Amino acid sequence: MTNDTPSAPQSSTKSTGPKPLMPVAEAMAKLLQGVQPQAIEHVPLAQANGRILAEDLASTRTQPPFAASAMDGYAIRHSDLASLPAHLTVIGEAPAGHGFSGKIAEGQTVRIFTGAPVPAGADTILIQEDTTRDGDIVTAHECPSKEGLYIRPAGLDFAQGQVLITKGCKLGYRDLALAAAMNHAELPVYRRPIVAILATGDELVRPGMTPGPDQIIASNHAGVAALVEDCGGEPLDLGISPDDSTIMAGHVRLAIESKADILITLGGASVGDHDLVQDVLGSEGMDLAFWRIAMRPGKPLMAGHLGQTKVLGLPGNPVSSLVCALLFLKPLIRTMLGQNSDTHHETEAVLGAPIGQNDRRQDYVRAELTEETDGSLTVTPFPKQDSSMLALLAKSGALIIRPPHADALDAGKRVPILRL
Repeated sequence: MTNDTPSAPQSSTKSTGPKPLMPVAEAMAKLLQGVQPQAIEHVPLAQANGRILAEDLASTRTQPPFAASAMDGYAIRHSDLASLPAHLTVIGEAPAGHGFSGKIAEGQTVRIFTGAPVPAGADTILIQEDTTRDGDIVTAHECPSKEGLYIRPAGLDFAQGQVLITKGCKLGYRDLALAAAMNHAELPVYRRPIVAILATGDELVRPGMTPGPDQIIASNHAGVAALVEDCGGEPLDLGISPDDSTIMAGHVRLAIESKADILITLGGASVGDHDLVQDVLGSEGMDLAFWRIAMRPGKPLMAGHLGQTKVLGLPGNPVSSLVCALLFLKPLIRTMLGQNSDTHHETEAVLGAPIGQNDRRQDYVRAELTEETDGSLTVTPFPKQDSSMLALLAKSGALIIRPPHADALDAGKRVPILRL
């Protein structure tokens, strides 16, 4: 697994001399340059949960389509209850789905149920709790406080042609219920980007296997795949490639043959003799956009493209890999899905402990996040920040953003954070 700190000079086809590191913002701009939303496809309503709406969705009908009763009771003319008790003659019944076709005249009423159309001539619903009935005669003991009470007017919820769900919405249960009420059986959504994920390294074995004496369990692919799904992409697990150029090239070709929109490599993108990823991708025709970013963790981050496939080479250290996926892969997928790429929603918190001066790289410091009783946030950096320590990331509530060359700060100072 590749270390996030510079390795000692070794014989390699890659230059190990010092090169300027690309700022995070510049790398992000390069990564997203020219990225277009995916093609639009129409999927059944039942398969649209979690998908990204590709077009504004307008209602095909008015809801409710008619004035409807909001309660079980009797459809009346409010003026017939000028004095109490009032006696009304029942001339019919209106259950939901079966309206009364006649018209109510003075002194008449229709038994009505919730959701049924209000009969012609009626202007109010008298709830059944305020009545007694003997045969066809209903006695009203209370008068509704105003005309129109307990009637839902036509169009109370929405009108035909009204746009109710907008392009870019991630569809959830409320949106799908609304779309169904709007009478949409299919929804236009962006095709899910296929994200091929390739772990690399002789030292890695699958979870559940027994590692050799010099091996570790591969973990990055599980976290990256989950992030891909959370963002609306479709992960494609290419497995683990050993440090063998021929085998690794075969995995890369499989990603292309599978029409992956994004190829993620995990590890092997640094400067060591066994870091083969960049050379293999280059031999397969990758156009390199950038490599090595002024950030911590995650300096060996690499990006480019193989034809129509975007390539993102994440560092091998678990924390570096997942932080880079959060900062770069998530905006890339969102852009492909027609969403705003700025997803991180930076906020501020008060430092719960001092933090040291920063160097030339933008630092993302794992920290505990506490919400105080007044709603303010306190963020306390963990004392250890090694990029191999995945347990710290799992219990972190935020990443403290430390710009390059930031001064040391005492507890009580405000700092920018990304909530996790």
